[in-house]
Amino acid sequence: MPYANQFFLARQPILNRSQRLVAYELLYRNAECDGAHFTDGAAATASVIAHASELGMQKVVGEQLAYVNVDTAGLMSDFIHFLPNDKVILEVLESVEATPDVVARVVELKLAGYKFALDDVVATSDSVAKLQPLMDVIKIDIQGMGRDTLAALTRSLKNPSQKLLAEKVETQEEFRHCMDLGFEYFQGYYFARPVILSGKKIAPSQMAIMHLLDLLASDADQRDIERGIKLDPVITLNLLRLVNTPAVGARFRINSVGHALIVLGRQQLQRWLQILLYVKGQQYDSPLLQLATTRGKTMENVLEHLRPGQRIGADIGFTVGIMSLMDTLFSVAMPEILDSVNVLDDVRAALLHRTGDYGDVLKLIELVEDAREGPELTSLLHRIGLAPSTLYASQLAAYDWINNYTSGVTVTPVR
Repeated sequence: MPYANQFFLARQPILNRSQRLVAYELLYRNAECDGAHFTDGAAATASVIAHASELGMQKVVGEQLAYVNVDTAGLMSDFIHFLPNDKVILEVLESVEATPDVVARVVELKLAGYKFALDDVVATSDSVAKLQPLMDVIKIDIQGMGRDTLAALTRSLKNPSQKLLAEKVETQEEFRHCMDLGFEYFQGYYFARPVILSGKKIAPSQMAIMHLLDLLASDADQRDIERGIKLDPVITLNLLRLVNTPAVGARFRINSVGHALIVLGRQQLQRWLQILLYVKGQQYDSPLLQLATTRGKTMENVLEHLRPGQRIGADIGFTVGIMSLMDTLFSVAMPEILDSVNVLDDVRAALLHRTGDYGDVLKLIELVEDAREGPELTSLLHRIGLAPSTLYASQLAAYDWINNYTSGVTVTPVR
């Protein structure tokens, strides 16, 4: 497949007004050059669509929808039909000129069941005016746009038959402003930015989970772990529900904490507790939970490749990835969180300064999330000793694991 060894995949979350995850924009980026430089635009588009269709959208985005970028060559091509019309929204890039042929092609694809979004709208134009009536979603790039300009553009584009999506929402203030303007969807990492609240303490139930993680990290006696779980009825209930789901694969009903611990095993218990920290009354459509688990599992997969046979290092990678968003989760500064839980110096260095081997891999994953290309990403890949194809495989394995791990699991809220 063209360029297959150079790609990495960025999944950028798209949220609704309730801040629930509804879709991902899939951005395929070139990891070995300073930008997305392709000599043949049609071949590049074909390669992106081939990647997306070959993998299966269920594997890449789970139950959510996928926004897939298409340029003029992609729109006019036959291979666009490889994408499932019930799973994707075709995102028409701002470079697409609304010629009569392009407009006719969009109409044809809409009749075939495809939905469309218009990308990166920053002003009205002749091309926007021609394409807008055919779109299901209009994406407005809010960065660098004054409030009055954004409000005026929003008013001019509002249509009862279409949804407005705010792109590049980076702060809670921007999110609230776009909410007030009537936007339905939001794309950006505002939800993952820590808002530190002075004097805020970690909730007792979350402290109980962190105490259990401490016990596991110190290889405590099974009876002490069991006692720690039994002290919190919500954790106990969640554990029993977990082990009695298809995801764990128990052959018969398990009703005791001791038996549940034997069936689950320490590694799975640790994974589950780390994930449980992010559950605050929601299902698995919490974007913060998705982002944290994806970071953790991708880091684990990368470190497993870099250090074959060193299981402990891979487990630490998962811990670093999932802990990297705890300041956002708790609204407490990371140093304060690390003072309340016993972690290795390497983990502390990675989380506070992005230094050391774990810090390098965490920084790499963060660059991938932002769909960053260029020298920083390339040099980091070389320093770590990671091929782009291995990074890509690690990402896909992480998505697959997360989809399987959470399949059929309903989590009782931690209050």
